Amino acid sequence: MRTFEEGQFDIIVVGAGHAGCEAALASARLGLNTAMLTLNLDSIAFMACNPSIGGTAKGHLVREIDALGGEMGVNADKTALQIRMLNEGKGEAVQSLRCQCDKNAYHREMKRTLENTHNLHIVQGECAQVLVENGKVSGVVTTYGGIFKAKAVILATGVYLNAETVTGEHRQKSGPSGFAPATELTENLINLGFKVRRFKTGTPARLDGRTINFDACTRQNGEDGVPAFSFLHDAPPANSHECFITYTNKYTHEIILDNLDRSPLYNGDITSAGPRYCPSIETKVVRFSDKDRHQIFLEPEGADTNEIYVQGMSSSMPHDIQKQMYRSVEGLENCEFMRYAYAIEYDCIDTLDIYPTLEFKKVEGLYTAGQINGTSGYEEAAAQGLIAGINAAFKITGKPPLILGRDEAYIGVLIDDLCTKGTEEPYRMMTSRAEYALNLRQDTADFRLTPKIENTALLTQERAEKFAKRKKTYEEVLSVLNGKADYNGAMKFGEEYGLLGNMHGTTYADLIRRGGKVEDVCAHFGILQGVKKEVIKTAETTVKYEGYISKSRQQIEKAKKLEEKKLPPDIDYSKIQGLRLEAREKLERVRPLTLGQAGRISGVNPADITVLMVYLAMLKK
Repeated sequence: MRTFEEGQFDIIVVGAGHAGCEAALASARLGLNTAMLTLNLDSIAFMACNPSIGGTAKGHLVREIDALGGEMGVNADKTALQIRMLNEGKGEAVQSLRCQCDKNAYHREMKRTLENTHNLHIVQGECAQVLVENGKVSGVVTTYGGIFKAKAVILATGVYLNAETVTGEHRQKSGPSGFAPATELTENLINLGFKVRRFKTGTPARLDGRTINFDACTRQNGEDGVPAFSFLHDAPPANSHECFITYTNKYTHEIILDNLDRSPLYNGDITSAGPRYCPSIETKVVRFSDKDRHQIFLEPEGADTNEIYVQGMSSSMPHDIQKQMYRSVEGLENCEFMRYAYAIEYDCIDTLDIYPTLEFKKVEGLYTAGQINGTSGYEEAAAQGLIAGINAAFKITGKPPLILGRDEAYIGVLIDDLCTKGTEEPYRMMTSRAEYALNLRQDTADFRLTPKIENTALLTQERAEKFAKRKKTYEEVLSVLNGKADYNGAMKFGEEYGLLGNMHGTTYADLIRRGGKVEDVCAHFGILQGVKKEVIKTAETTVKYEGYISKSRQQIEKAKKLEEKKLPPDIDYSKIQGLRLEAREKLERVRPLTLGQAGRISGVNPADITVLMVYLAMLKK
């Protein structure tokens, strides 16, 4: 193949999905000359599955992305059709925003943002090879022979590597929604030393909304008064569309069970690992055979289309069986299909091969982000893309990398899990994965993370001013709530709301901890009038759970002592006396950066950590 020079760049981002978009924007905004290479300009920020942003734990990621100067939250607010706060009946730590977006508008807005970003060049083409010289990345080559030279490369290839869609007996080399797959890069990655494996995901059918009987379904409205995703936006997006809920039934399940021999998941055609927490309807019916129905959400794909996304009913069944399945559901009896459901298999890497910076251990300057790292979900991808973009830019400009701790962000939990534990199935972020969930609430994302982008171009003047104002208001609200309440007023409040205890020297915070609601306290005593509801809510949570948060901080400080103990990069674990064989193998595979990371490796126990501590002490002698 004849090659030619396409250009010289600082950073090249391969892929323009949610990871690629954040990576390219971050590096370009930080002043690095960046090229984004994408298979198809029409697939930029494409929502191949549900056109929604956020959800449990995922909403936390979006607000953290925004706090670090990312774009996903901003774009979600711009294109929202409906927004709600999930888990409001549960504790504040698990409450999370979820937004139904306009699929086409989301793509258009992100593409417009990318095109108008200084330092960013976008080109359509397929990456065939990553160029490496003396152990360092030097650029990429396209299938057309174009050479893009660069100091760093970020691979954000999504589910496109050797992608194949599967529906019943039909298998086709294709990316999501008919986009072309990337067929030439995987072999190059294997030659570079990546361990490549095969994962699977899927998507449900899209139905013509005009053929759905929504009157037979339960209406699900948006929620007014919830905050926007982005801390830059003062008002939440308007709710313009409704969603609906229906259920499968006994007849639906009979159709599925009677045709399992035609399901690629059960007849042996699909053998790759699929997502545990977003299974196909076939898997749900088989795995939960005691359930006589499963919840199905009917959600709009956009304001300019009749397409309805049938969440909860992804499938790889053949088309004729899909028609029977869907039409057995109440409200869908006469539904017409616009797009059939399908499964998709694709290549991804073993993330034990990358550092917490998302840089490949065997090639300096080569980073990976998103579904190539074995994750599922737009939010997980975007979070990794942002960190990869920042770290690639920081490496080139000589700044220390940004590595977020598990106590600092869900992004830190996500990346640490990938780099320390790895994943044998598509990884999904959940609140239960975080040890310090109460400290990582979505409403405190800016307090935790925005200071980390100070003195960088990611912290724009607008963001800096809004952050300073919000932080000052929050501190003032805390000061007021910790002030003493009038004794007579406290007595009356206690009697009215059934609060027990001595009211002498009682603070407003004490009344909240005893069970009073902050809005009732504010109304009764006439305090904090005109202050934004979201800021008051954050302060209320802080005072209400002060004891738990304080205890959690003590645990964090204790854990940090291990995180601060660095492990030599050239350490030979095979020569450390006292380490068990399994520990040696796992430590050699992961190559942890700190003692704390070593302790989180599956197969490394506390006794092994003690051995490592003794070894480190001996090195200092």
